[in-house]
Amino acid sequence: MDIRGLFESDVPRADLPRYVAPLPEAIENLGLNLAWLVVLVNLAGTAFGFYYYRFQFQITPVEMWPFVPDSPAATLLIALALAAWKLDRPQAWLTALAFFGNIILGGWTVYVHFAYWDAFSYLHPAMRQFLIWSHAAMVVQAFLLHRIGDFDPRAVGVATLWYTVDTVVDYFIPVRGDLHHTLIPLERDAPVFLGADALGVAAAGAVVLLIIAVYLSLATHIEKQRTGAV
Repeated sequence: MDIRGLFESDVPRADLPRYVAPLPEAIENLGLNLAWLVVLVNLAGTAFGFYYYRFQFQITPVEMWPFVPDSPAATLLIALALAAWKLDRPQAWLTALAFFGNIILGGWTVYVHFAYWDAFSYLHPAMRQFLIWSHAAMVVQAFLLHRIGDFDPRAVGVATLWYTVDTVVDYFIPVRGDLHHTLIPLERDAPVFLGADALGVAAAGAVVLLIIAVYLSLATHIEKQRTGAV
């Protein structure tokens, strides 16, 4: 395949509005043609993420570990979703979970870095830039998934259920031990802005991004039905 061929694909692409399919078709095609590379990059990110969360695992009861590695779980999900598709065994529920995870956790990490900008000054500038841009890339890659899945209501229901439970356990109800959100660089009751404390700001971002993921996934399904792609 020549270089130009990397930007072309036989995978059908529905004529969707920009708000649910913001990436140029050529970029989507590139991502699909390099799907195995995307899988490997996400697996590497997953490994780094589990290492990054090692201290949080140490202070969390073992039975609650599934709620700890938020971002690495999301990158693992998209790696599995793309791999399943490449192996001709796509799973609608897995694709929906991957979409939700990368929108919510990728977006949340970028959001909190800006919301707590000064508090993150302890990070090396290179590490901080890596965290911001790598998580922004998670949001970008989520918009590949409309090419391999239809986001049917049952699959969206599975993803909504999981990430609702995850959000509740992370920020609102400590089922076992403490709340399980990703550690933030401020005391939870530290004032941040608009009268909100640090925990409230983090929780608000997670809830809003969950709502956005639900809306975008269902809107994609509706738009694909409108165009006859479903």
